[in-house]
Amino acid sequence: MPVGILGSLAVCTVLYIIVSTILTGLKNYKELNVAAPVALGIKVTGIGWGELLVNVGAVFGLGTVMLVMLLGQSRVFFSMSKDGLLPKWAAAIHPKFRTPWISTISVGAIVAILPGFLPIEQLSKLVNIGTLLAFTIVCAGVWVLRVRHPQMHRPFKAPLVPLVPILGIISAVFLMTRLPWITWEVMIGWLLVGLVIYFGYSIKHSKVQKLARDAEAD
Repeated sequence: MPVGILGSLAVCTVLYIIVSTILTGLKNYKELNVAAPVALGIKVTGIGWGELLVNVGAVFGLGTVMLVMLLGQSRVFFSMSKDGLLPKWAAAIHPKFRTPWISTISVGAIVAILPGFLPIEQLSKLVNIGTLLAFTIVCAGVWVLRVRHPQMHRPFKAPLVPLVPILGIISAVFLMTRLPWITWEVMIGWLLVGLVIYFGYSIKHSKVQKLARDAEAD
């Protein structure tokens, strides 16, 4: 799994660099800060069917991304519920399809409703800052676990710790600073909501916290 993830990231990075190089050769980079830069670049070449093909592909690509995010977030809620961080309904499995159906419906409803009340551009920036914050927390978590539990069994070990986590944190925070202040306000608000849920419910029901308390008692 780690080899597949890192390998796909490496391939995608190379492809993005190649595409960016070609686009900046077709169009000045100052004019590419638009919603569909690839379609704009192909439009310059005069190939009409190419522009249409890219736009159609972008629509299907967005659908794929939304599906992956929907599946991923519902499984995150499922795992949190199994650990006791969320109520048991979040881990309820459908008797026929064997999927966390309540979590999936809940996430799907939120994803479907929000675009009806908020501008898509603002929503995309909120998703960006949330993803970058998650990256920052993961990098910090890798660093902390390596220091506090160096003997923990690790099927895959991040190289050059703490250099890699520090660079990850710096790059993610830098990108976060490029986002509008409103996204920071919303992110801080949701963090406060999460902290209230954690200290009001999760910390009392967490299996990990229970194991820690039992270990201290022994």
